[in-house]
Amino acid sequence: MNIPNHIALIPDGNRRWAKKRGLSSLMGHKKGAEALEKIINEVISLKIPYFSFWGSSLDNITKRSEDEVNHLFNIFEEYFNKIAEEKNIHENKVRIEIIGKWADYFPEETKIAMQKAIDNTRDYNNQIITFLMAYNGTDEMIDCFENINGEVTEQKIKENLWTKNLPGVDFVIRTGCKDDPHNSAGFMMWDTVYSQLYFTNNFFPDFKEKEFKEAIEDYSKRERRKGA
Repeated sequence: MNIPNHIALIPDGNRRWAKKRGLSSLMGHKKGAEALEKIINEVISLKIPYFSFWGSSLDNITKRSEDEVNHLFNIFEEYFNKIAEEKNIHENKVRIEIIGKWADYFPEETKIAMQKAIDNTRDYNNQIITFLMAYNGTDEMIDCFENINGEVTEQKIKENLWTKNLPGVDFVIRTGCKDDPHNSAGFMMWDTVYSQLYFTNNFFPDFKEKEFKEAIEDYSKRERRKGA
């Protein structure tokens, strides 16, 4: 199987998964976090060099109810405290990175947990898992151009992106939207310019390791022309 160098996953559908079952959106987010744990174990098992996960957009944090956002913060705090000590992460020397505006918007206890995951894995290089938190691609590009001095070149753009240390994305997977395939908020717009795309109608809590592997197998059969 041809393993992509860099996979990005957009986990759509937590709230719709919960609504379909007559549950609160809070339960949908909790089940989404549980699904992510299994996917990350599969990422490590498959030795995918780079995996990026859109954990929250800025709109998720600023435009939803206070109750839902506080619940999200609690899930983030619990999740990053757990991953900071996760045996599988340390045995396989997986580095955790986090980009976005999380430091500006998240409460202190949540930020401490997130920083702990970064610090505890700082020296690892076997695989890189990046979480995009309070992230919008439009904000990233605006920030990039505000920081460029002089002539704008492709190299200068990449050097000033939040994702400057990441290679281009080979494969984007988005759950919960096969019948309405779309991007959101300029997600990694510079890094996904030549990405292959995969959409599924399964909401993220129902996106299992089996389908993740099937998506990669589907990628393996494609020919990447990169505009040629």
